[in-house]
Amino acid sequence: MPEQPTERRRRANGEQSRARILDAAAEIAGERGYEGTSISSVSSRCGLPASSIYWHFTDKDDLIAAVIERSFDRWLTAWEMPPGDDDRARFATLAANVAKAMLDSPDFIRLGLMLSLERRPVEPRARAMYLEIRARAAREIASTIKGFAPQLDASEVRRLTSYALAGADGLFIANQIDGDALDLPAMFGLHAEMLYDTAMRLSREGQNT
Repeated sequence: MPEQPTERRRRANGEQSRARILDAAAEIAGERGYEGTSISSVSSRCGLPASSIYWHFTDKDDLIAAVIERSFDRWLTAWEMPPGDDDRARFATLAANVAKAMLDSPDFIRLGLMLSLERRPVEPRARAMYLEIRARAAREIASTIKGFAPQLDASEVRRLTSYALAGADGLFIANQIDGDALDLPAMFGLHAEMLYDTAMRLSREGQNT
């Protein structure tokens, strides 16, 4: 049965309200952190009653988890290897594009890093969401490394993936501290070139043993 106009309007209004809530939560969490974010503050920021927020999200933890997931999904669209014959240059360009997307949608890593450093008796769902997202990002990185260095064994791919993630974390934090003084896309490109060179060196060493 075709969807009726009233149903379409109701669904569109619901999606718009959800986006407003997520935008407000992302702004407040970026300013005040996880602990400083509350449903009441999000309600005040987005102009919607708390009942509307609870209609979309179970609680604050569910809301912050959704902020992280939405930001990651936006970032993930940049993960596409550009065409060309020079794998090193392609990987550097990919990394620079990923960094640009990170600057456009930084909430998943900004909030995720905050939450990942905290330890609580009961882990927030938002922290679990970030760790799950981090694992997905690691799989993307590992797949890319394996694509241009198929000779590497699983342990070497894991090492390089861990190095890639750690470097990305550090560069993002440095950008948050130094601002525009640190060109994040350029630094991600440099990081990718170093990662590629290391992968090639390990590949050659493996062939010579």
